[in-house]
Amino acid sequence: MKTNKIMVIIVDIGLRRIINTTLLDHDGLMKRGNFLIDKKGNYSISNGDEDVIETIDGSNRLVTRSLQNWHTHMAMILNRSMGEGLPLKEWLQESIWPVEKKLTKEFIEIGSKAAAAELISTGTTFACDMYFHPEVVGNVISDTGLRAIICGPITDFPFTSSEEPGSALNNVKNLISEGSSTPERVEYGIGNHSVYACSEETLQKSSEISKETGCKLSIHTSETRQEVADCHARTGMYPIEYLDSIDYFTEGTVCAHCGWVTKKEMRILASHDAHAVHCPTSNQKLACGGTMSYPAMKEAGVDIRLGTDGAASNNSLDLRAEAKIASLLQRHDHWDARILNPKETWNLATRDSIDWVTWDLDDIRMRPYGKNGRRLLSNLIYSGANCLDVFVEGKVLRRNGVTKSLNENEVAKELENAVTDYYSDI
Repeated sequence: MKTNKIMVIIVDIGLRRIINTTLLDHDGLMKRGNFLIDKKGNYSISNGDEDVIETIDGSNRLVTRSLQNWHTHMAMILNRSMGEGLPLKEWLQESIWPVEKKLTKEFIEIGSKAAAAELISTGTTFACDMYFHPEVVGNVISDTGLRAIICGPITDFPFTSSEEPGSALNNVKNLISEGSSTPERVEYGIGNHSVYACSEETLQKSSEISKETGCKLSIHTSETRQEVADCHARTGMYPIEYLDSIDYFTEGTVCAHCGWVTKKEMRILASHDAHAVHCPTSNQKLACGGTMSYPAMKEAGVDIRLGTDGAASNNSLDLRAEAKIASLLQRHDHWDARILNPKETWNLATRDSIDWVTWDLDDIRMRPYGKNGRRLLSNLIYSGANCLDVFVEGKVLRRNGVTKSLNENEVAKELENAVTDYYSDI
């Protein structure tokens, strides 16, 4: 007797209902009610009868877009709190580069997992990274459910190995061609270290690959006064002028730091739709002496983003805390308390996010709420709150204050063991 088989197709609707909650979208307006959030990053009012994965009581939650970290060296969490009190050049030469010669893929994997755990626990779902063994970093990020642009580092002298710059560039090019296991979330790019660490030929070859493949370019630009002075002495131009003169920029090039930039250079960045990444904590900790001028960049029409830099120079990957420092520093430097108000600061920190996170309104740091919750955003930026939930593409990365896409306790133990080996003879 022949039987008919019925195939049941289960569709992941990726739809969640959050009730009795407060939601803050990119428009900066506090909304109260019952909401649906979907895996594409949309939200709508809930009627209460939709098919959903789960219904969450949001009475103790503030729902917002997730944070976006536009400049990181994630695995440098291995170097957190190293070389405290050293100026930048000594910090690199005496503290960072000697131990980085011992880096292995295993160390990079452990450091990247620890970084991913910290990003998730602090409400960040995207990072633009530049560090060694990008294929390892990419696999970790894919597995943990985050989004990232992973840029393989390119220099003309070896920081950590004997790999030739041409070989490194070819390896990154192959990685870009192959793509990640989750191309919808993770992509590869080219991370030219700086104008002083890359020859003109290397920079131009990197740009050519970007133009051929559409990959992102990422580079440290005008981080220190010495870098700017040396570039001008060598080329007669400042770093961003120089990069423009050799046709380096491609659309959306990521320029980290931009602490010593002329208004002409700002216009150059705007003309290429480049992302200028403000990293205030790292620049202050290493006493760079100059930080990005947000008002001038904004006036020039530059697309500005926020980044923590690595945990070695920042001690943290918490982008919420970085937003606070950015707001305070810009107000202080320009003698203007109106710069980067809470709404503008939060938009800067979450720009382009299509993911959702929730924050704990029972956290005492979020009190008092104020009439209609008008104090909530200021409290979140300047006081802080525990991150309860993180949703990316409808998937749960963190729920009720517990990260689900990796085990934080296991990652912490791996990190401690790795650091013991990493520094064993240093």
